[in-house]
Amino acid sequence: MNYSDYPVEIIERAMTPRGEIQLQRRGKDYEIISNGTFLMATYNGESERLLVRCALQYVSQPHHVLIGGLGVGFSLQEALIDPRVERVTVVEIEQKIIAWNKLELADKSGRALEHPKTRLIHADLIEWMEVAEEQFDLICLDIDNGPDWKVFEQNHSLYHENSFCKLHKLLQPGGCITFWSATASPEFAERMKRYFGHVEVLTVEQSRGEPDYIFLSRKLEV
Repeated sequence: MNYSDYPVEIIERAMTPRGEIQLQRRGKDYEIISNGTFLMATYNGESERLLVRCALQYVSQPHHVLIGGLGVGFSLQEALIDPRVERVTVVEIEQKIIAWNKLELADKSGRALEHPKTRLIHADLIEWMEVAEEQFDLICLDIDNGPDWKVFEQNHSLYHENSFCKLHKLLQPGGCITFWSATASPEFAERMKRYFGHVEVLTVEQSRGEPDYIFLSRKLEV
């Protein structure tokens, strides 16, 4: 039985400054819908985990990890599994997503938000980057549906050079940055190359439609 065959049970629907957001259940799993567009689900988290896992392979001492976008908590959980990680900072704009991760979604991520290494910041990542002064060994970003398919147009700037400059400053020399995307976006890969250098593109096949994509690059050591 496919997940789409399960009846949908709406758990909560709420209005936010960015429009309507909805948590719904299919069988034993959950989906998050924003303004009528599918964002994420608990039954398919391989690419969200790979967003962090692939970056961890490139950094010998990933002490401090920054995750942009909490989602259903899979990326956070993946970072916490690695014993080298000392702290994971998660920046999430939606209060409802935070609340759902503390309640309905908590067991799906192994209650990752409750982990003592987790630091949660309720903020818009783009605005938060303007004032952040610390540096990170890994920066893993899962904001919206990627550079080409944005539910919120205000996220457009994250995928362009003005944000690349800020992200570059937040990344430790030798650190690794990854972006999640629902589309291949070769133009975005070229923009990343101009700023970060070599870019590796990883794919995660999906049962239906286009694969998920991970864009990965490293900051050169001084």
